[in-house]
Amino acid sequence: MTRLLILLARAWQVGPSAVLPPTCRYQPSCSAYAITALRRYGALKGGWLALKRIARCHPWGGYGPDPVP
Repeated sequence: MTRLLILLARAWQVGPSAVLPPTCRYQPSCSAYAITALRRYGALKGGWLALKRIARCHPWGGYGPDPVP
């Protein structure tokens, strides 16, 4: 399951994200954050951390450095 989720994040990085203009509010980007979280914590906890990060990515959210805990 972890590999599948990492594959989806990589597909986003080389697909739509490569074509769209950069709009990331955080460092690292949400997809890089997700891949790191998935590798470090597995599908369940890493997926949860990635979803929480994506939910924070909106115009009224934060910005700047936000490493995986």
